Amino acid sequence: MRNIVVLDAPSNLGLRPPAPGTVPGCYKLAGALREQRIVQRLRALEGGVVVPPRYDRGDWREGDGVFNAGALAAYTRKLADRIERHVRAGDFPVVLGGDCSIQLGASLALRRIGRYGLAAVDASPDFRHPGNSDRIGAAGGEEVALATGRGQDDLTDLEGLRPYLRDEDVRFFGIRDAFEEDRAELAALKIPVVTVGDLREWGADALATATAQAFEIPDVDGFWVHLDADVLDPGVMPAVDSPDPDGLLPDELVALLRPLLASAHCVGLNVTIYDPDLDPEGTAGALLADVVVAALVGD
Repeated sequence: MRNIVVLDAPSNLGLRPPAPGTVPGCYKLAGALREQRIVQRLRALEGGVVVPPRYDRGDWREGDGVFNAGALAAYTRKLADRIERHVRAGDFPVVLGGDCSIQLGASLALRRIGRYGLAAVDASPDFRHPGNSDRIGAAGGEEVALATGRGQDDLTDLEGLRPYLRDEDVRFFGIRDAFEEDRAELAALKIPVVTVGDLREWGADALATATAQAFEIPDVDGFWVHLDADVLDPGVMPAVDSPDPDGLLPDELVALLRPLLASAHCVGLNVTIYDPDLDPEGTAGALLADVVVAALVGD
């Protein structure tokens, strides 16, 4: 049995301000899940906190590239150091975000070690890049594109390791069926996408099991799971920055995550985007904690 280690990565550097003069509240995710006793319920070890730089876009304007880029690059390396240490020690890190840009820390850490895949469980593929959009800026919607080498060098080529992920080693789950344009680009790149409709037609457990087995090829050293809370339907998870309709229900998400996280080739998990500022009663946070615990340890 591997030790589960809970590590906080409370960065909001990759999101746009929800309103002028404010900052995204997803940096409170880790604290909210800790209030739900997630560390104790996972029977996990304490991994501490990787403190992010200040959120400050300065005089950034549309067209300037990714905002907070310098801070993001520094934080990615710092988070990667911690994740790398745990993975090399044989631990199973559970990283509590933060926005989706924290995934860059995991991707860089694993690229230092070898060749790893990514199972991204997300409502959208976070694949915005200069080749498909003129609105580059928020790394939280661009992290998979950045990790596969698309975008500015100061984020895509840290330590000369571009790309951190190969296209063929990425899998997407829970993408909304309505996102046809995104799916067309990914299909052209031969990046597998499993939509909400696909999961319901073919079965979450079966598709996840097949994916975990696909990562067992000798050329790949393992894979990481990225969980964005917005993969859940806004009827049960409204506390996200982009609550797109027609998402997964909690039991469907647990059924998807369990085979992925149970695989001996899965080396870690990160949880992102839940915003406690949008959940004054704490019910969505309690649900998210329940999902993660049920998927990892079955309680």
